[in-house]
Amino acid sequence: MGRFQKFILLPLFLTALLPGLGFCYSVIEGPTNATVLAGSEARFNCTVSLDWVILIWLSNGSPVLTVTSAQGAIGPSDRFTSQNYTSSNGVTLELIIHNTQLSDSGKIECSIQQFGESRFAFLSVQVNGSLFIKNSTLTVKENQTVEIACEALGWAPAPDITWMRNDSFIDKSSYVTQESQGSNGLHNALSILTLTPTDTEILTCLADIEALPDPQNATVAVIFDNSAIENDYSEDNKNTWVVVLAVVLSFLGIVLLIVIIAVIVRYCCLKKKGSAYQDEIRKVSAEKKKAGDLENRQRHGSENQGYIPEERWNTEEISGISSLPPMSSKFTVPAADLHTSSVPKVRPQRRTEYLLSPKKIRNVTLV
Repeated sequence: MGRFQKFILLPLFLTALLPGLGFCYSVIEGPTNATVLAGSEARFNCTVSLDWVILIWLSNGSPVLTVTSAQGAIGPSDRFTSQNYTSSNGVTLELIIHNTQLSDSGKIECSIQQFGESRFAFLSVQVNGSLFIKNSTLTVKENQTVEIACEALGWAPAPDITWMRNDSFIDKSSYVTQESQGSNGLHNALSILTLTPTDTEILTCLADIEALPDPQNATVAVIFDNSAIENDYSEDNKNTWVVVLAVVLSFLGIVLLIVIIAVIVRYCCLKKKGSAYQDEIRKVSAEKKKAGDLENRQRHGSENQGYIPEERWNTEEISGISSLPPMSSKFTVPAADLHTSSVPKVRPQRRTEYLLSPKKIRNVTLV
């Protein structure tokens, strides 16, 4: 703090002393306006007569550097330095402001502190922000209107935005630019270009401020797709073919369904007809059989159901006879014959008589 007070009081002391000593010098040429980018250097020149003694540099009314012919530059900050250039016309004292900031913008003054002799200029510190277009390429179809947005962020001051198509500037009526200021004092801008491309072209958004040697730019390639129409036509044809194919398949499905139903109905009818034919055959066969039996009856007569064949009758008769008690016969055998002797005898043949059954008469009735 003591050094800063010394730096302020020294020019005042010298100013009061020099007129009394009879020194008199002047400012030959003062500084000129400067515009720089933030972070760069700003330089201001002030030319004084050869007999100069002291010169003070002020920024916005505050002294930032004092230069004397005896001691050189004295300043409170390392951001402010000075260089001297001597010529036959005088001495040029140069103020160099390093790493310029937005707060450095304003009035820069050089003063020799006598008779109100001072000159001044203005410093403008600007900020180069960012510039971009969201899409680097854009595909459009015929008669398609598009909007392309170019955004600039963090500028000071607000940039001047223009558009170019290939190598030609676009009329300002084709785009609209809106500006806004943020809380940090920097400016933002949004420019929207509206156009209907007719061919493939390069569009360029330009943002310019005074401190830039060349405008900052962002580009977008607009590709005019001629095949888009063909694709639409192909897509329409494809959709048409899909519809036609669906109709044909539906028709074929209906025809196939009708054929299947007809085959089923035909099969059922044939099966029913075959069944009726078989029933008719059975009926005719039954009638033929019935007619044959009737003819046999007429030819051979009817069989007496009460007739029993002789063989069967004899068999039943014999079994019935065997079950009857023994019957006497006309011939008798002496009892002595019943006893066997040791001498074999010739056994006489016995003749047995059986009762003859009554004659069985078979009656046949002819109809």
